[in-house]
This record gives sequence, C-alpha cells and structure tokens, in this order.
Amino acid sequence: MNPELLTKNYDYKLPKELIATTPVYPRDQAKLLVYNRKTDTITHTTFEHLLEFVPKVCDIFLNDTRVIKARIFGHKKSLNQFGQGKVELLFNKPLHAYHYLVLIRGKVKVGTQLIFDNDLISTVIGLNDDGSRVVSFTHKGKEIRFEDLVLLLDTIGHIPLPPYIQREDNKEDERDYQTLFAKNAGAVAAPTASLHFTPALFESLQKRHKTHKITLHVGAGTFKPVEAEEILDHPMHSEYFDIPKASAQILDSNTPLLAIGTTVTRTLEYYVRTGKTQGECDLFLNPNNPPQRVTHLLTNFHLPKSTLIMLVSAFMGREKTLYLYKEAIEKKYRFFSYGDAMLIL
Repeated sequence: MNPELLTKNYDYKLPKELIATTPVYPRDQAKLLVYNRKTDTITHTTFEHLLEFVPKVCDIFLNDTRVIKARIFGHKKSLNQFGQGKVELLFNKPLHAYHYLVLIRGKVKVGTQLIFDNDLISTVIGLNDDGSRVVSFTHKGKEIRFEDLVLLLDTIGHIPLPPYIQREDNKEDERDYQTLFAKNAGAVAAPTASLHFTPALFESLQKRHKTHKITLHVGAGTFKPVEAEEILDHPMHSEYFDIPKASAQILDSNTPLLAIGTTVTRTLEYYVRTGKTQGECDLFLNPNNPPQRVTHLLTNFHLPKSTLIMLVSAFMGREKTLYLYKEAIEKKYRFFSYGDAMLIL
C-alpha cells in the first residue's frame, strides 16, 4: 500500500499549549514559515514580511465569504415541560429554499420543534446517517429563506469557534474570526489564512498584485476527521462556491497564482477540473490528486489526519509536510485557526 494513502501516516503529536485559542496582536506579528520547493529551503520570519517572499509576477486569490453567527441555543417544545430539554444547533448550509442542513446537540426525532429567541422556531424534518439533521425555520409563523435567517442569527447567534479552541466565543471573536474583506454571508468557519492581514499590509498587497475574490462558504465538514483507513475512502464534504467571470478568465490564463488558503485552492482547482463557476465543491486534494493550476499556497497549520494537511501534502509530499510541521513545533509555532502561517512557493 502506498504510504501516502494511509490516514495513519498523516498523524503527528502536537503539544496542547501550541493550539492557539486567541490570535496574535497585531495580526501580522504571527510567525510565518516560508518553504521554497525549488531550492528546498526553509525561512522563519513573521507575516509582516510576507510580500518580501511572494513572487512579483503573481495574481492573488482570496475567499470573501463571511462567517455567520451559526451557533444558537434553545429548547425543545413540550406540552408539559416547556423550557426543558435544552438544545444547541449549529447551522451548516441551506439545502434549498426552505430546508437547511444543521448539527444538533441533544436528542431529537423527526417532528421535534426547537424554540429559540426572537420567535425563531426550527422543525426537524430529516435525520441523516452521519449525525446531521435537516430542518426548516419559521419566524412568527412563516417559513423563512436564508437571507432572512442570517439576519436573525446575527441577533441571537454566536460565532461558531472551532471545537479545538475549547472556550466560549466573546465580542473580540466577532472581529478576530472574520477577514478584512468578508462580504458574502454563509460560512460557519473562517478562511483562516486570510486572518493574518492588517489593513496596511492588505493595502500593500493590493498595490503590488492583482487580487481576485471568490466565494466558498466553509462548512462544518471542514473539521470532520478522516476516519477511513485509506484516505481515498473518506466521504468528502461539499461546500457552495461562486467564481466571478473575471476571476475565471485569470484561471484560464498562464498567470502564476497564489491561493490565500485551502478553501481558495479547492475552489480554483475544482473549476480547472470541471469548468463550473458556481455550485457545490467536493474536491479532495491529496498527494494522489495534486493541484493543476495553483502555483503557490498560503495556509495555516492544520489538524493531524485532516483533509487539510492532506491538501498541503498535495503540494510538497507527505514526508516534507510532516518534516516542516515538526520544525514548526520545535520553533513553538502556534497551530490551527488562530495560529501562525506557512507560505509554500
């Protein structure tokens, strides 16, 4: 068996204290590991020096999704125990006009009604084998569409911090867990490579490089561990994406590209393979399915045995990836969403 295809070979040991639970301030003071594949060299620096390493002839692609307050708390409706049976619901994504995919903490069955603040009621209409649920939402007795649901979530919901952060969200997270250029509402996780930009650094980036926006609404599936023994047996989650026509034209050219994050990488590579500019992206990049168009990647440090560390391995191989992760651990880099960054050239 090819060792690149075994899930257990993407494991590594991370000291708990290196899991970042808050970001560094200012954000561009985060550490940056730069790996040049042509020269096989490693440079340790800070994010404020990013533009010293990005090739001058290079277009930049960013994800302009906006994280919504997808986590809400309520209770089950009961005739004799109104207010009992507390539940936590994590919105994942709309399925169509009035049906939504969610995760619910607490036992529910089809037909169960969940009561939330501001007269928001959710009815369970489907139970999936993977533990997810299909629900509808009503507000003041009327079924509501996604654009109206987002407005309600903004008033009653919480920022859905990743499970490994292990603390409740606070006011600072509303700012910290959102990119400077967040625009299109729909993500339940931030495109974290973009979180390191300060306004001044981002302005410098835009002056020196052509930048392009795409949208991929990051779903809860991004945190789903790979449990299959072989990585190709993993059922890859899908996420809604949209690529503007002008951005697609750049992808059809030979211009070198820097993808800011794994979400951008997957979206661009999905377009290259399918020609689709909108829909559901379920592309699984790994050493067996390497990138065809993205030439450079900026990303954070990812969970062991995750599809994201496998995506990074698609750029430079599993052994080199684990070697760089080992070095980052030795240098006390901070890991995961609020952690430090890596630039692959």
